[in-house]
Amino acid sequence: MMKAFSSLVLLAVALLSSSILAAPAPPLNEDSITKFLSNANLDGSYSYDIQQASGQVRAEEGQAGVAVRGYYAYTSPEGIPIQVTYEADENGFRPQSDVLPTPPPIPEAILRAIRFIQEHPTPEELADREVRRHQI
Repeated sequence: MMKAFSSLVLLAVALLSSSILAAPAPPLNEDSITKFLSNANLDGSYSYDIQQASGQVRAEEGQAGVAVRGYYAYTSPEGIPIQVTYEADENGFRPQSDVLPTPPPIPEAILRAIRFIQEHPTPEELADREVRRHQI
């Protein structure tokens, strides 16, 4: 009796296991992650690479709290492919992309005024330069 019961339990487990293994994977939606790689080290360095079914990608590597570099890419609602690369460190966050706005050029009159100010310092500026020269 016990042997028959054991055989029946083993058969049920085998059938259940085969049906779980044969079950189709759920369909992907645009938020589904299709790639996920991550690495974190004891010294604070890390990296990750993530891709989604929608085509969004993100990757970054760096030293936590010190400096990082990475990129992200996606398609805008207008259908425009967007890619941004960046670095971040003691000099701040510096993104680069063709889609980022750029400032207009500095007018020539302003550039001349800046040059004049640099070439003709005030007495206060000269005194400040002298103090700073002795501080270094």
